Amino acid sequence: MKQVLGYFLGFAIFIVGIPTLMWLVSGMPVWADIPVGRLYLSVLIALAGLSLSIWSIVYMKRVGEGNPFDAMGHEVAPRTKRLMTDGPYRQSRNPMLSGTYLYYIGIGLACWSWWALLVFAAVAGLMMLQVRSEERRLEADFGEEYLAYKKRTGRFFTFKK
Repeated sequence: MKQVLGYFLGFAIFIVGIPTLMWLVSGMPVWADIPVGRLYLSVLIALAGLSLSIWSIVYMKRVGEGNPFDAMGHEVAPRTKRLMTDGPYRQSRNPMLSGTYLYYIGIGLACWSWWALLVFAAVAGLMMLQVRSEERRLEADFGEEYLAYKKRTGRFFTFKK
């Protein structure tokens, strides 16, 4: 039951709620009025972000044997049992969040509003608090293995030299 709740809350908040808020604060732009080029680019970026997030969630469930929804150190759904360092986690310690940010960038581009950008910035700031909390938990749960992974993999993307 906790897993279902975790996935439902994640979907309701991050996939529906925040983009809806971005759209509302932008004055509810009519999608048909968005210039075609910007609309296509928005959809492409949003779909790329959703794809990365979904891949990360599926990988987390299969390999990490857990659920992504952990709220500021409070377990909403069962936490991962294994540290994930391959698949989408090879280039990013937070590919799910990276994908979510791309999704919001796509939505923000479609909305074309400073207000949508402000919502994105506020969410990104709150999520950074979550990321730091999660990093402390991962250090406690996985110790040296996580610290080594942290050294070689960027928080959002790894740029190889």
